[in-house]
Amino acid sequence: MSEPDSRPPRIPPAAIAVVAVLLAAPVVALMWVSSYAKKGPELWGFPFFFWYQFLWVFLAAICTSVAYRVVMVHEKRRRGHEATTRRGDR
Repeated sequence: MSEPDSRPPRIPPAAIAVVAVLLAAPVVALMWVSSYAKKGPELWGFPFFFWYQFLWVFLAAICTSVAYRVVMVHEKRRRGHEATTRRGDR
């Protein structure tokens, strides 16, 4: 009979890739200034340059929140795995 694997589960590479994309998207979008350095189209009288940057305040918060939740799901699994292996050691 084989012994159960006592190593905690690792975050899958796909989840790491999703988190990386979610965290990089706002940085890349705002560092690529030539894509939004223009006056039009205006929104409620505000030039595109300003409302695009302001929109990314909310989008960055959403991306960060989703990335955090992805990591926390895997952290909870790891903690649950550690708790079951500790109970099994007794």
